[in-house]
Amino acid sequence: MKSSRKYLCAALSAALLLALGACAPEVGSERWCANMKAKAKADWSANEAVDYARHCILK
Repeated sequence: MKSSRKYLCAALSAALLLALGACAPEVGSERWCANMKAKAKADWSANEAVDYARHCILK
């Protein structure tokens, strides 16, 4: 009984961490623009660069 409770607690903890980690700012929002500005340009994908230009520079 105790081991099943441990597994349940571990599974719930993992699910909570995944749910919180999956929250990303919406593309084009102020927070997204700030995150992209802080991110190294070499790590940007082509789509991210286009979205940044469209939403953050050419507003």
